[in-house]
Amino acid sequence: MTAINKFLFVFLALITLHLVSCNNKKNEQNWHKGNLHTHSLWSDGDDFPEMIIQWYKDHDYQFIALSDHNTIADSEFWYEIKERDRKNKTLKKYQNRFGAWVETKTDSIKTLVRLKTFDEYQSKLEVLDSFLVIKSEEVTSSFENKPVHINVTNIQEEIDPFLGKSVLDVMQRTLDAVHKQRQSFNIPMFAHINHPNFGYGISTDDLKELNGERFFELYNGHPSVNNDGNDISVDTETMWDLINIHYYKQGKPLLFGIATDDSHRYHSFSSKDSNTGRGWVMVNSKRLDVNYLISAMESGDFYASTGVRLKKVLTEKHRISISVDAEVGVNYVIIFMGYQKGTEEVVELKKTQGTSASYTFQNEDVFLRVRITSDAKKENPVLVDETKKAWTQPFLVK
Repeated sequence: MTAINKFLFVFLALITLHLVSCNNKKNEQNWHKGNLHTHSLWSDGDDFPEMIIQWYKDHDYQFIALSDHNTIADSEFWYEIKERDRKNKTLKKYQNRFGAWVETKTDSIKTLVRLKTFDEYQSKLEVLDSFLVIKSEEVTSSFENKPVHINVTNIQEEIDPFLGKSVLDVMQRTLDAVHKQRQSFNIPMFAHINHPNFGYGISTDDLKELNGERFFELYNGHPSVNNDGNDISVDTETMWDLINIHYYKQGKPLLFGIATDDSHRYHSFSSKDSNTGRGWVMVNSKRLDVNYLISAMESGDFYASTGVRLKKVLTEKHRISISVDAEVGVNYVIIFMGYQKGTEEVVELKKTQGTSASYTFQNEDVFLRVRITSDAKKENPVLVDETKKAWTQPFLVK
């Protein structure tokens, strides 16, 4: 284990000893909605950064991170309008919305548009205490054709993709670089492992052996990422539990689960397109500030959602209570999932139909999380009959 990993290991282990977060013991909770995985014309998305950010701003999100592949949007880039863009009227929509802000140049053959840098689009669209734009990068690498993609939230300097001797080696080198940059700038930032079942590139065993990772994508809204696994590879929720059992036995902090859009397409909408609005995180933070948000997430004081919203996640000395912000006419099931002494899997401990429920901790409970399901159909789902869900983060009972 490197010196960086040892430092991070001790620091994060101390955090994890708390039940979820001191904030969860308070009656007042301040939930902020955000997406941490999004793509623009800076890489393989099909719209301008400002248009994408504006969509999230208009749809009741409080923070967004554009995480383009292997770039942090800090250079001069003149994008050439393609046939796809003309068909989608991408430039026209951009000009109609942002007017003189848009910079173009043309000749007899092509039209070029200058993509605004992070600093420019952040200053244009961020609103103090209302909407936050966070700098991010999807560090995109591979090993023997297995994709290895890792997002870095609140990154300050671009991290180049690593080569390595294995999938695990590539991931570990990337994580070490993130931790080194965090120490160098002395600001909060974190990495999360993207869509492990995309191309089935990252296995459960790979993730078990990582040092210093706290987050992975439990749910990703891209149609090609195989959240549900296949006959050979487990689904991401089962993967999550297997990893956390291993982490607990190794004395590592538990792994937290994130839901994201991984959106690329903003002009066509179908189950085959990687669209907006499919997955997000809700963070309980006193302030809408990147430092506060990351601190809350590293304390596990957030939940992942594909549509279910919660009023309260309250962890007390002897029990946990859940209250759903219910939609009219929708039925909910609250399932308390836990890992207990003497077992080798996470099991269902209690199931309640309704909009609120609580669970009293038992002596044999080791760690616990909650899954909330509903019969409300998702808008523009990837899978037929996909319904809205939410997941709290796992926490140590003792």
